[in-house]
Amino acid sequence: MRATWTVLTLALVLPLLTVQTETSCEMGYSRVDQNCVDVNECAEAPEICGENATCFNTDGSYYCQCQEGFRSKTVNFTNEDSVKCTDINECLEIKDICGPNANCQNTNSNYTCSCQNGFASSTGVEIFHGRDNVTCRDVNECADDPEICGENTNCFNTDGSYYCQCQEGFSSKAVNFTAEDSAECKNTDKCKDEKVCGLNASCINTQGIYYCICNAGYALKSGKSSFSGQEEQCEDICKIDDTICGNGSCLHEASGHYCACSAGFTNYGNKKGRCTELHCGFFKDMNNLTEKFDMVQNDTKKLSESCLKLSGSEDAKELNGDDLLTLLLSVIDQLLSAGSVKGNRKISTFLDVVEQVLRFIGPLIKTPVTKRSTNHTELELLVHTGSVIPQELKTLSSKHGKVDIKMKEAAGNLSSYPGFTTVSLLSYSNLEESAKGFYSGMKKNESQSFKINSKVVTVIVSNTDTKHLNESVNITLYHLESNQTLHTCVFWDSSKDGGGWSDRGCSLAESNPNYTVCSCNHLSSFAVLLALYEIESTFELLLISWIGLSLSLICLFFCILTFSMIQSIKSPRTTIHLHLCISLFIATLIFLAGISQTQNKVGCAVVAGMLHFFYLAAFCWMCLEGVQLFRMVVLVFNTNFKTSYMMAGGYGVPAAIVAVTALINRDGYGTKKYCWLNLDLIWSVYGPVCVIITVNIFFFLITVWKLAQKFSSLNPDLDSLHKIKAFTITAVAQLCVLGITWISGCFQLNKNTIAMSYLFTLFGSLQGVMLFVMHCLFSKQVREEYENILSQLRAPRKREYSEFNYSSKANASRSTQDTGESHI
Repeated sequence: MRATWTVLTLALVLPLLTVQTETSCEMGYSRVDQNCVDVNECAEAPEICGENATCFNTDGSYYCQCQEGFRSKTVNFTNEDSVKCTDINECLEIKDICGPNANCQNTNSNYTCSCQNGFASSTGVEIFHGRDNVTCRDVNECADDPEICGENTNCFNTDGSYYCQCQEGFSSKAVNFTAEDSAECKNTDKCKDEKVCGLNASCINTQGIYYCICNAGYALKSGKSSFSGQEEQCEDICKIDDTICGNGSCLHEASGHYCACSAGFTNYGNKKGRCTELHCGFFKDMNNLTEKFDMVQNDTKKLSESCLKLSGSEDAKELNGDDLLTLLLSVIDQLLSAGSVKGNRKISTFLDVVEQVLRFIGPLIKTPVTKRSTNHTELELLVHTGSVIPQELKTLSSKHGKVDIKMKEAAGNLSSYPGFTTVSLLSYSNLEESAKGFYSGMKKNESQSFKINSKVVTVIVSNTDTKHLNESVNITLYHLESNQTLHTCVFWDSSKDGGGWSDRGCSLAESNPNYTVCSCNHLSSFAVLLALYEIESTFELLLISWIGLSLSLICLFFCILTFSMIQSIKSPRTTIHLHLCISLFIATLIFLAGISQTQNKVGCAVVAGMLHFFYLAAFCWMCLEGVQLFRMVVLVFNTNFKTSYMMAGGYGVPAAIVAVTALINRDGYGTKKYCWLNLDLIWSVYGPVCVIITVNIFFFLITVWKLAQKFSSLNPDLDSLHKIKAFTITAVAQLCVLGITWISGCFQLNKNTIAMSYLFTLFGSLQGVMLFVMHCLFSKQVREEYENILSQLRAPRKREYSEFNYSSKANASRSTQDTGESHI
């Protein structure tokens, strides 16, 4: 009974204890394993704070805050506070949040910025925020789209926009407009108003503008040629300027004015032209020239008398400018065809006379443009008459050149303007031959020489003071030889040492292989010089030359022994090889021994002549090989060249070339540094070489074509064809060896061709080695003969067998000696 009571008591007490324990944790905590633990209201009820708010848990509680871009009446709150987070309108509350020239767009919890029309962001983005450090900059519509306003308009950019206005002389329905207005600027013809130019003037309407010019006999006090509006009035020209006629009287007539010249003065038949003093002193002195041309003395006398007759305007009518021009060109033709203009002093006198006479004749020509062509000259002459100095740019041209000149430079100063302007372009067909060699006015280094690469042209104007023009004149000269070599613009300067070419005052404006444009600040006779350079020696090039040439001598010596001593391989083709090797051997030996022996000019010239001869002989023998192949394959001749014919071709032709070259210019053999041809004669080597290479290429192409046909036939003689094919390959290889050497030498005429210098030296010095390898080592027959000779030297006891073997092979070789040689 006692036990039962105890249990009953515990049953009543335990629930009370449990309730007391559970209710002992404060609000915001919960009992976990007999411990009070914080309740995370934010996790258990995510929406406890409401929309646009963030919940933050605390120990035993929590609080809420509005998200960025939202706000409430209190910063921290709980659900019990019944607080709502509302959006903040940054665009209204924060002034210029996006910066100037930008639009602000409010969004839920945020905002965006964009540039206004006519502006663009500095970073190129379209949408940004104020904190992004982006600015809106003005868009220059006028620069971005030059055609935005249309034709005949001017565009003006403004901050964030632009506007258009019609150009002067055009009008539209609105003064200021944009492209969206579709406005059109139309021409305004102001000449419809008869009073727009005033009295004694004519109105000229052009597209978008008009201008007024005075009628004949009237002019402006300012000296202008035209005006607009009422800014000036045209007045009687004789009243405006009493010096308009110079030394003459100005008289007014219905058609304008005219000048009555005093005695000793002339206006060259142009009665409106200024009266200028007649200077015939130059013609009086033509009989006392330091350099005379007797063959044209009568003709020059006629030109002299024509000036003396011209003492007034009436006399001018008696002179015919066209007849005088014909006479002048005839004089020039006689002198140039006879070769009378020789030496720099005669050239200077000749050019001075031509310039003075043509300046005198020019105003007497009645036609505005005159073109003449003779056997040795080509002329274009331009004449402008009028009281107003012309301003336009004129171009005169011929087959050999052209000139671009502003007419105001040709006319000269206004104070001395005679009422006419003349410009002449005269080119000579062969004067460059007489003028070559006179380069005292040129600066050059030791390895440099010059060659005239254009015809000589003379530019003459009526202005007598052309030593220094205000604006440069462009003269275009066409090249005699097309190349990329450095060109120099020069003029004939007769003031120094009797005359010579000089580049003073002239610069190169443009140059290509076909022509050169020269810009000069004076006028005279002009030409283009080609700058040539000798190869500059270096230690490496000299070392390659000496080693290569020494090896070539040894190899050529073995070739000569092989082709002359071994009977079994002798044939017309090996005869050609023999003389080719002999020519190269002698040339190489002379080169090594005498190329630098310049102390004795005569001896040096002899060395240069021998080198010229033997190098040409080597190519002539190579050409004979091509001819022999052509005869054998294409013409199918069984007979071979006679030895005398081959000798005439191999040695006679080069001898004739050397003889003719020496007769034409014997001073061309030998230079200051080497016993070789100077650059004026270098094409007497390269000319024949290029011809021979071209001829051989033609022969080899025909040969290969014929061989292809024979190989495709039904019953070919395969043995002979294979041998001919081998010969052809050998000959082509030989052509490549010698051809590459001398073709690379063509590029030595330019400066800064060091790569070509090494190629030329390497190939040239090893010619003998390559011929030995090609004709001896690559030839099976020659190799067998070498083996027989070596075997005899090594084993003298087997001499009898060797002789028999040698003899049998020799007989076999002779049977095909006309066709058999090398197999590569």
